[in-house]
Amino acid sequence: MNKNMENPIKRRKSRKIWVGDVPVGGDAPIAIQTMTNTETTDVAATVAQIRRAQDAGADIVRVSVPTMDAAEAFGEIRKQVDIPLVSDIHFDYRIALRVAELGVDCLRINPGNIGREDRVRAVIDAAKDKGIPIRIGVNAGSLEKDLQKKYGEPTPDALVESAMRHIDILDRLNYPDFKLSLKASDIFMTVAAYRKIADQIEQPLHLGITEAGGLRGGTVKSSIGLGLLLWDGIGDTIRVSLAADPVEEVKVGWDMLKSLKLRSRGINFIACPSCSRQNFDVIKTMNELEMRVEDIRTDMDVAVIGCVVNGPGEAKEVDLGLTGGQPNLVYIDGKPAGKLTNDGLVDDLERMIRERAATLDEERKDLITSVK
Repeated sequence: MNKNMENPIKRRKSRKIWVGDVPVGGDAPIAIQTMTNTETTDVAATVAQIRRAQDAGADIVRVSVPTMDAAEAFGEIRKQVDIPLVSDIHFDYRIALRVAELGVDCLRINPGNIGREDRVRAVIDAAKDKGIPIRIGVNAGSLEKDLQKKYGEPTPDALVESAMRHIDILDRLNYPDFKLSLKASDIFMTVAAYRKIADQIEQPLHLGITEAGGLRGGTVKSSIGLGLLLWDGIGDTIRVSLAADPVEEVKVGWDMLKSLKLRSRGINFIACPSCSRQNFDVIKTMNELEMRVEDIRTDMDVAVIGCVVNGPGEAKEVDLGLTGGQPNLVYIDGKPAGKLTNDGLVDDLERMIRERAATLDEERKDLITSVK
């Protein structure tokens, strides 16, 4: 997308809530979440995984808390990390009350699964007292038995009806500070359910294709499903559910939002798939370069094109571009800025990218200062 082209996505207006210090909904950026897959009672391993996810760019991390022992471990985890934490709790309201005392930033519960209304009320009272929002999480794999019987199988309408049951409980208890997810492993069902409920409530929507699959297949499914919804302007926070390292979920989430110009962080690479016209090994260069510059947080576009057919045109539209040639040409802000040989190409290119990132950081810092 040309930098000067207006983003056509018009986001749905939703109520803003706060998960710790991260706003979700309203005019806030779309937050990226992941979930730990360590044993919660293994505090050291869970803390290490949370920190890696945070370094990769996670805004919020969810931790499963299935037992009281896990709740106590959660309290220790909370002391050691500074990112907002969501606790995933099912059935036992006492666990929710305990993690509320221990500093949780959001409770992922389904009010209808907690049991008697006095137990639900106890959880809501604790949430109100401590300013903790709730996430209602409806999943096609765990629909209520009567809805399974009514609809015969999970459907978008069944997901929405389940969600409205939980929402009605929170409405009766006068608690509007919640977000909602309606997840299925089927893309069509998920997209239809979110589209159906988007006009019925004002609360923020948490997007995801549940149980999407492994790294490659799950990335494809999630990109299609979430991409359709994000294009519609639906979605205030996302979690890419992969059978993979949670860090990969965060990376894919960032790449999705960057591709739709909904958020920016780090380098957006434009690279050709390569062919016999290439003057250097594009694939090898990109594989090495991406790993080397993962730490750069500067918002910048970098093009790596193997030949002179599309290379100059692409290179002139980005912050820094490399075009294959004899020798290879580097452009900065659309202007020729140097020539590189294939010997030490990745080293030289990394150096130039880091220098350009530092310059952009200074320019943007000066701009902010002048505006103030």
